[in-house]
Amino acid sequence: MKRFRSALGALAAAMLVAACGSSTQTTVENTTTTTHGTLVEDPPLRIASLNAADFKTQLQGSTSGQQLLQLTGDPTCGVDFYYLKFYTVGAANETTISSGAMMVPTGPSGTCSGPRPIVLYAHGTQAYQPFNIADVTNTSNTEGALIAAAFAAQGYIVVAPNYAGYDISKLGYHPFVNASQQSGEMIDILTAARTALPKTFASSTTDNGKLFVTGYSEGGYVAMATQRALQAAGKPPTAVAPMSGPYALEAFGDSIFFSHVDIGSTEFAPLITSSYQHAYGNIYANATDVYSSTYPNAATLLPSTTPISTLFTNGQLPQLALFDSTAPDATTYPMVPAPLLAALQVPTVDPKNPATAIWASGFGPQFLITNDYRVSYAVDAGTNPDGALKTPATYTLAATAPTQTLRKALYTNDLRNGNWVPEEPTLLCGGENDPTVFFSVNTQVMQAFWTAVVPAPQGVLTVLDVDPAAGPSGPFAGIQLAFQTTEQQTLAALMAQGLTQAQAQQQAIASYHAGVAPFCTMAASAFFGKF
Repeated sequence: MKRFRSALGALAAAMLVAACGSSTQTTVENTTTTTHGTLVEDPPLRIASLNAADFKTQLQGSTSGQQLLQLTGDPTCGVDFYYLKFYTVGAANETTISSGAMMVPTGPSGTCSGPRPIVLYAHGTQAYQPFNIADVTNTSNTEGALIAAAFAAQGYIVVAPNYAGYDISKLGYHPFVNASQQSGEMIDILTAARTALPKTFASSTTDNGKLFVTGYSEGGYVAMATQRALQAAGKPPTAVAPMSGPYALEAFGDSIFFSHVDIGSTEFAPLITSSYQHAYGNIYANATDVYSSTYPNAATLLPSTTPISTLFTNGQLPQLALFDSTAPDATTYPMVPAPLLAALQVPTVDPKNPATAIWASGFGPQFLITNDYRVSYAVDAGTNPDGALKTPATYTLAATAPTQTLRKALYTNDLRNGNWVPEEPTLLCGGENDPTVFFSVNTQVMQAFWTAVVPAPQGVLTVLDVDPAAGPSGPFAGIQLAFQTTEQQTLAALMAQGLTQAQAQQQAIASYHAGVAPFCTMAASAFFGKF
């Protein structure tokens, strides 16, 4: 949680100190083709290089760095960091330049050079348009630092896109949770990286043919979509570890619109409507069809060159209130069935259930999404319910395809759609109390879907909850214990600052989703190590 985010910041700072020099190679700009998967600059620019000793020494210099070393283990390899620019396409098949990172292990050990496996990594949601996961000298790039420590420094070649719409991409929007575009872009950067790898300073480090795919949050969704795309292309990965992703999009969207508002919803909503408006052109005729007039630019605001904290402070987006605290009623919506209206009310806060306070905080007088739009979505969900939210649950998609345009887009991009099933070893990792990407409505829905509806081959699927109510057990018990211990330490530290237990719990739950990331990442590393 909070401690490990500061540890990752320490690692990024260590890289800033230890990184030395970009390459002296002559980079040649591609002016002949814009075919997706083609490098824009070949060879790519090396932006940093450090050895294993620098990793360890710098991390040992801080308490948070020492904690991270305890989690990842000592670096085995040095790492060269390359900045890839490559061609890909947007959600409407627009050609665009995208970018990302290639992290190449270095060192004399056979673990660090010669034929090595590739980890294809998809990052979590970013509101900040200039984000560049390759820039490890930026101390805010904690995710880049984590994958460098967990994978590249342990002998994996890491390839990670920034996504279209970020960094140097001029696309003008981000194709957020668009399964086809994002999986295609992952394959494009993999193609570009395989072209670039023989031309790096560490040319003795080569691709051994093993491909592992992983990612966190939005990246968990992208990782699973990429697994599906690679299978369909007849190029299956070796193993995959999607982490805390919104896989069952229709069920997740229904849960949110029916009053279970997740933390981060006012950031995700503009990203998703912009994404699907560009892809399908029918989410709205005017932005005010969806968004309150209080936030006139919400539909096109993200990703932004302004930090999202500033957008909140400036009143350009609400920080919490996705929906109106004056809920839809029978007077305003007389044709809506009473049970449906009851499901749209502001949740009552139950002191024994912290989730209810989170859901209730998603309502306010300065809200983002109008009641009219919310009701249009809910009516469709009531008419064509998602199987995972029925009682009893069937874990299928809606029996009849939805008609409301946002819900239809979620249905299209839901990873249950098409009855696809993984054929390679797959680890689904998350935390059961996640208030941002609900574990029960995503990870457990996929688990049930691949158990009861389209069963996965025997032994293919492993599901890890890093925060089980019953306590640590099984092959990942050490990771579960480490996560729960960190949670307890964070609560104790917050209460030592004078906060009440309730206040401390609220602060801790706000950072829960980010806090799961390093522990699931280490679980993915251990899982990949078996193949």
